[in-house]
Amino acid sequence: MANAALDTSLVDRAITFAVRAHAGTRRRGKEFPYIVHPLEALAIVATMTSDPEILAAAVLHDTVEDTGTGVEELRREFGARVASLVAAETDTISDGSQAAEGSWMERKRRALDRLAKAPLDVKMVALGDKLSNMRAIARDFEAQGDSFWNLFHEKDPKVHAWRYRALADALRDLSETFAFREFEDLINRVFDGRD
Repeated sequence: MANAALDTSLVDRAITFAVRAHAGTRRRGKEFPYIVHPLEALAIVATMTSDPEILAAAVLHDTVEDTGTGVEELRREFGARVASLVAAETDTISDGSQAAEGSWMERKRRALDRLAKAPLDVKMVALGDKLSNMRAIARDFEAQGDSFWNLFHEKDPKVHAWRYRALADALRDLSETFAFREFEDLINRVFDGRD
């Protein structure tokens, strides 16, 4: 029996859209294009699902937060589910204002509460993003030591340890996935003894 061709049209369009949206930007403290992060998030999520809408949301997850893209534009381009998945992963609006009022800690606590109650598709997109971030943190911390934390607005590694351990708790529904196990392992490697 011949394999049917895989329809990648939605994911292909999402990749093209994300590349354009993030054009000319680079990752904070890095000398490489920002798009590397959303593509890595996509690759991570692809280890958990082949659902094209979840994969599209993974590569688009930072477009609303970090570019001039709005949720309605994503809805028109990619449909309601993709737009909803991206909106669930968004902490700030494209103009730089906060999606929710309050301190950084209050916003992160609210986001963690939402994530803990979220459906699995939202958690998959979040895990793709957070594991990509944790991989970068582990590499940079190993190379730079404690000076690495100065890149962040929040410079206390204990606060980052709290947040990443809380993220792991919120994402524990995915504990059987390789991605989650890697996420938890990296958290332990970077933060053991810091919380």
